[in-house]
Amino acid sequence: MAEKNLVYRGKSKDVFKITEGQFAGKYRLVFKDEATGYIEKGKPVFDPGYDTVVGNIPGKGAIACRFATHFFKLLKEKNIPSHYIDTIKENEMIVEPAIPLNMPAESPEFHGSAPLLNLEFTWRNNATGSFWRRYPFVKPCKNLHKVVETWTKGDVDVLITLEALEETGAMSKDEINYSVELVKKIAEIVSKEFKSKGLHVIDGKFELGRLKYGDGKIVIIDEISPDVLRVCKGYSPDKKGNCTVYEKCVLTNYSDDGKRTIKNKNQVSAADFINVFL
Repeated sequence: MAEKNLVYRGKSKDVFKITEGQFAGKYRLVFKDEATGYIEKGKPVFDPGYDTVVGNIPGKGAIACRFATHFFKLLKEKNIPSHYIDTIKENEMIVEPAIPLNMPAESPEFHGSAPLLNLEFTWRNNATGSFWRRYPFVKPCKNLHKVVETWTKGDVDVLITLEALEETGAMSKDEINYSVELVKKIAEIVSKEFKSKGLHVIDGKFELGRLKYGDGKIVIIDEISPDVLRVCKGYSPDKKGNCTVYEKCVLTNYSDDGKRTIKNKNQVSAADFINVFL
């Protein structure tokens, strides 16, 4: 497919419009081997919770595509709609064109104004990552019962509250409530699927939108893959769902420049996802 049909170039995949053949008018997602994370002691540490691409993992695109295929098919079995149509190569799938949840700039004549391009919905089983960095009074790995947050998606993700979404007119109250419940429902399905493999999902993020040729109903779009999930292999909960081994697993730091960090030693690396859900 020609580069001229490129619709969007992202950190983990590229999106192309299909102009001919069986799937004309649909989109083609090409999953890439590029991975996000951070640099530690001069070496890349891959972590989907970060937004900066720090290197390549050979075969990662194919793994991500296989995961996305597995979960989109699973959601279909459970009557949860998505934009997924078919998988045509090990790292390529066909999807319905969809419109991410967005909002144009209300006063574009003002310098610095910008539209809300799309939203990501994060959900968290446990307190870690940016959640703990923002709320360090919470015990690491505390059970958060799939708390949902919304973020603007871009070079730098920005938290936007559910109340702000409604007050700005970006989403109606009914749409917000529906989206939160949809995210929690999908998160529960994903969590149970990993639990069946002896793994625990720490947190994840989903993108929602409306199918371009649909009825306007909000559905899950984008992907469900190692690029949008953090998974743990050492989770040991108490009766309240709080992890009991966090003191051995979690590493935190607060530097002189005010930067707070948290790392999970038992987090499953991207390479370790290879043999899950074959």
